[in-house]
Amino acid sequence: MAITTTSEGAPPHLALFPTAGMGHLMPFLRLATMLASRGCNITFITVQPTVSAAESDHLSSFFSTHPHIKRLEFQLLPYKKSEFGSDHDPFFIQFEAIGNSVHLLHPLLSCLSPSLSAIVADLLVASSVSRLASDLSISTYTLITSSARFFSLMVYLPQLAQDKNTKYNAGGGNGYIELPGLGPMSVSSIPPAMLDDNHILAAVISKNLPSLFKLNGILINTFNWFESEAIEALNSSGVAPHLAPILPVGPLESFEVEQASDLPWLDEQAPESVVFISFGSRTALSKDQIRELSTGLEKSGCRFLWVLKARKVDKDDKEGVEDIVGESFLGRTKKMGMVIKGWVNQEAILAHPAIGGFVSHCGWNSVTEAARLGVPILAWPQHGDQRINAEVVEKVGFGLWIRDWGWMGEKLVHGNDIADGITELMLSENLRARAKEVEEKARQAREINGSSERLLQGLINSFKSKEET
Repeated sequence: MAITTTSEGAPPHLALFPTAGMGHLMPFLRLATMLASRGCNITFITVQPTVSAAESDHLSSFFSTHPHIKRLEFQLLPYKKSEFGSDHDPFFIQFEAIGNSVHLLHPLLSCLSPSLSAIVADLLVASSVSRLASDLSISTYTLITSSARFFSLMVYLPQLAQDKNTKYNAGGGNGYIELPGLGPMSVSSIPPAMLDDNHILAAVISKNLPSLFKLNGILINTFNWFESEAIEALNSSGVAPHLAPILPVGPLESFEVEQASDLPWLDEQAPESVVFISFGSRTALSKDQIRELSTGLEKSGCRFLWVLKARKVDKDDKEGVEDIVGESFLGRTKKMGMVIKGWVNQEAILAHPAIGGFVSHCGWNSVTEAARLGVPILAWPQHGDQRINAEVVEKVGFGLWIRDWGWMGEKLVHGNDIADGITELMLSENLRARAKEVEEKARQAREINGSSERLLQGLINSFKSKEET
């Protein structure tokens, strides 16, 4: 739903600056189109090179279909070996490389016309960007690409760093922490990297946290009804006093011009009869786990659409579907399911009437898409913020989370257990009804007088007021 603002004043000019990975890129692209459709001039900053082919391809497609949004490219400095440990995750390395290159943006941004009103940056570069914005005398915001619950944990990290018992218990997963206003949180749900001072992720987060008290606002892809407890905890200063204003402006709308799923097989299936399986753009299951998942799908008897990924970085993913799951499995299930590789329009698939459930890693984009489209979730978190996000799904009540399946690689989840989980997901009328209620609440948040839309329009009007002065 595009809503064009009617307020008077010069159109504000905003720069948007994501970091690495589709999980960070997608919400920034969505926000860009939402702001543009509401009367803002948008410059979208992209770094070169990208980590994945999906990022590069998606950016090319986006700018070809949204020519009114300007693209500003800048080349990263050559990467130097990190002082923080030896983690070779290419996305973590890119986070650090972008932060080290931000100063290159100064001459590029200073000569833009019309002049910038504000910049909205990823949290993982917020510190460097806020210094740059101060030099340019423009406002600075950040867009949080995870849940408000996980963001609460992030801003509470300095307190956790003082708790040696928490660090000790992180390995065994037996401890709990108490976040003000949010109650107990299992240490086993916290990404181990966040509790490791020598890990790139922990270092990048810690470096950028101080900027959260100096920004003009913190946008989060969530909405009041969906995460009322976490939003209240952030706004009340219980988690971290004196944070910049919290602005829950989600769920962010789709930017896709064409919403067809482009899967004729799916069009032939009965309503709500297909379970969709996808673990996002960064999660590659082990060969053993892929085998057990294929066994579980077959034993469940459910029709399925499975997006398969065998490598973390898609540029390295050269195997065909038959090489990974086996021709015999594909032959036995050709009438009940479909296995595909590569990037798919997940929103279009979730919006398809044939989809009745979603087996998801609980990346936050996936959670908010399922919420906006009313699809119940079987949560199978793999890494990062995903266990905390699964807690949100469980708390809201539109999904299942089988906690003892563990993190990725922690244990092998067997086919019989997977079959049982999928069957429960697809047969539960309670989950389906709750998912439809969540869908309606998400729709209301995005209406003209909805909580999220009012915040977004108020933000745009504040930019216009600054332009006038």
